[in-house]
Amino acid sequence: MGIIKVENIRVFANHGCLTEETKIGSDYRVDLKVKADLQTSSKTDKLNDTVDYVFLNRIVREEMQKPSQLLENVAKRILYRVFSEDKLIKKATVWVSKINPPIGGDVEMVTIKMTEKRKK
Repeated sequence: MGIIKVENIRVFANHGCLTEETKIGSDYRVDLKVKADLQTSSKTDKLNDTVDYVFLNRIVREEMQKPSQLLENVAKRILYRVFSEDKLIKKATVWVSKINPPIGGDVEMVTIKMTEKRKK
């Protein structure tokens, strides 16, 4: 097994429970880590034998553009797509962070983290 991480994917999106958040939008950071068997690709040197990080980045960007009230919902959608669209992935963890959240304090970011394993 091996791990592929796509870190600090920066996106502007319109998530939140407050009307202002969905109208104005905010900056977000997403990190995605997947676990997969990388032995074949390490030998063949072929992209179709591994998890393509361009593919992972695309899924994150597409799902972040669909407004949600909760970051948990966005994270769950990202994980669902990762597993449904790439059979090599055995486990995935996603962190979705809202930069400078409107919570009445000096807070750099709030982050939710979700992990899923492939169901057999």
